[in-house]
Amino acid sequence: MRILIADDHALFRDGLRSLLTAQGHEVVGEARNGREAVAMAREIGPEMVLMDLSMPEMDGLAATKLITAEMPDVKIVILTASENDATLFEAVKSGAQGYLVKNLEADDFFALLDRAANGEPAFTPALARRLLVELSKPAEKPAAPEADALTDREREVLELMVEGVVSNRKLAKRLDLSENTVKFHVRNILDKLRLHNRAEAVGYALRKKFDA
Repeated sequence: MRILIADDHALFRDGLRSLLTAQGHEVVGEARNGREAVAMAREIGPEMVLMDLSMPEMDGLAATKLITAEMPDVKIVILTASENDATLFEAVKSGAQGYLVKNLEADDFFALLDRAANGEPAFTPALARRLLVELSKPAEKPAAPEADALTDREREVLELMVEGVVSNRKLAKRLDLSENTVKFHVRNILDKLRLHNRAEAVGYALRKKFDA
């Protein structure tokens, strides 16, 4: 398995690389933050990314969303010290194949890693139970989406879309951003407003008389 490690602690990366190499895995890259992880995933094309959550510049959840959107075949396994339910659920929503805590025994860690490599969910029994409990809860009626939930940059993107600038290439040129960054912002807009496509986003903005 060709693995990319994303963690801002050099000693942890060193130890994890040694463990993975000893088990026959190939560590093809090491990233110090989410932004580096995304860039290296694009360049190297790993089979799996072991992703920490709390990192500078771009956190693990944002990096997971970008990588899964652009490279759906790359398996993302969150490897973190956090057992917080909110981050667990958000990681799954972001497309993570698994969620492992750093205090796992090595045998358990590699058994779950094998599950992820085979395309199966990789969660400890305790975390899997918490996910099942969450999924079994009755759905709450969602509150109406509000444009106020958007960041300033997302509002800029939506304003340009209302003006008729809807392609990633044109949006990127107008905002002096990369096309991949534009894709990320558009996905966030659709997620926050609970819409399915750009046409719906423009229609929503016009109905709400959106003005960035």
